[in-house]
Amino acid sequence: MLSIYTLPDEMLRRSSETIQEIDGEIEALARNMIDAMHAGNGIGLAGVQVGITKRIFVVHVNRDRPRVFINPTIIETSVDEVEYEEGCLSIPGVYSDVRRPAAVRIQAWNERGRPFNLDAEGMLARVVLHEYDHLNGVLFLDHLSDRKREKLLREYDRLARV
Repeated sequence: MLSIYTLPDEMLRRSSETIQEIDGEIEALARNMIDAMHAGNGIGLAGVQVGITKRIFVVHVNRDRPRVFINPTIIETSVDEVEYEEGCLSIPGVYSDVRRPAAVRIQAWNERGRPFNLDAEGMLARVVLHEYDHLNGVLFLDHLSDRKREKLLREYDRLARV
């Protein structure tokens, strides 16, 4: 089982590299990431969160199937934004409302090397945007005010000591 990196591990701030070839190794990685995400009771997981600095993430939201995104590119986001509480497997026990676009259009490749486009809204859009951020070393805390972020980091430090 893949281990999920947590703050303050610097791995979480690394930018991910393009995957050059989608082969059996990448397909196995995707399956292992889905297993790790499910084991952590998460709905999204990026490669960097398991120590792999490759442009890959997986998502599995309610009433949908698990999805794999390799070398994703966000093509468009909605002008409309919504605020919703987010958490992260790499920052366990910490949650905060984050404002994000309500919908997103993304293109990527699946674990079999097939390209696809996806128009997502609601929770799926939110998770896609959250995981896409991870590929660039961005955490959901980075979308908060300095004051709110510092408060949550103090809370996280307190929880980590328990």
